[in-house]
Amino acid sequence: MIDLHSHTDQSDGTFSPAELVAEARRIGLEAFAITDHDSFRGYDQAVPLAREAGLELICGIELSTKYEGSSIHLLAYFPGQLPSQEFRDWLELVLDGRRDRNRRLIEKLRSLGIDITLAEVEAKGRTLTARPHFGAVLVEKGYAKDMQDAFDQYLDESGKGYVQRQEVPIDEGIGRVLRAGGLPSLAHPVRVFKGDRAQLEPCVEDLVGMGLKAIEVIHSDHSAENTAYYHTLAERHGLAKTGGSDFHGLNKPHISLGTGLKNNISVPYAMLESLKQLA
Repeated sequence: MIDLHSHTDQSDGTFSPAELVAEARRIGLEAFAITDHDSFRGYDQAVPLAREAGLELICGIELSTKYEGSSIHLLAYFPGQLPSQEFRDWLELVLDGRRDRNRRLIEKLRSLGIDITLAEVEAKGRTLTARPHFGAVLVEKGYAKDMQDAFDQYLDESGKGYVQRQEVPIDEGIGRVLRAGGLPSLAHPVRVFKGDRAQLEPCVEDLVGMGLKAIEVIHSDHSAENTAYYHTLAERHGLAKTGGSDFHGLNKPHISLGTGLKNNISVPYAMLESLKQLA
């Protein structure tokens, strides 16, 4: 069993890299990938820890991209070689865009009468401050009853505090990953166009033309029917298949590393082998 989608506290998870490695070892994973948002810091910290624990650790990342006005997340894996320094330097520019969004989000929330400062949110976000860290502060201060409520009321696209982030065009994201020696995979396709398959089909065909190499067929949000459909979609377009829990620790307490939502996923090692061969 493997898990190719997990997050540490270096992005929007709550487990430190050391805690994530320990959890992977505890549950008996053969291999796992750290796919923090816009950053390799969690992966970099975990490398010696995973080696000491005898675990195979795959370098990965999750990028927020824009496709025809819609936000689409792109996973990228580097099973054959580590990402180039040029790619790492580019990520710093991406993080600047995230920081700008955070400043504007604070202004929007304060305009709604919410007593919140960027400093207290950044204290939770550490190296990368994301919306779950805003949510945690909103819950602590009593503006929301829990994380889901914080997103529903303020932070999701339909929330009254939502602020758009300048996201990378998806063709640029795919191109950057490919030039860095990575393999781009469409993340949790069930969330793309809110699960509308009629829109997803031509989108995937378009992304394949841009260089997309894989699609995440197994995910904690996917039903058995979803998973079967995405397997078929991958085969139709000649894409490799990836899968993972999208583990975030306490920020998504119902999702377990390796097994997802109430044991609804099981990712075979063969998926990683396919990525290695493709790389």
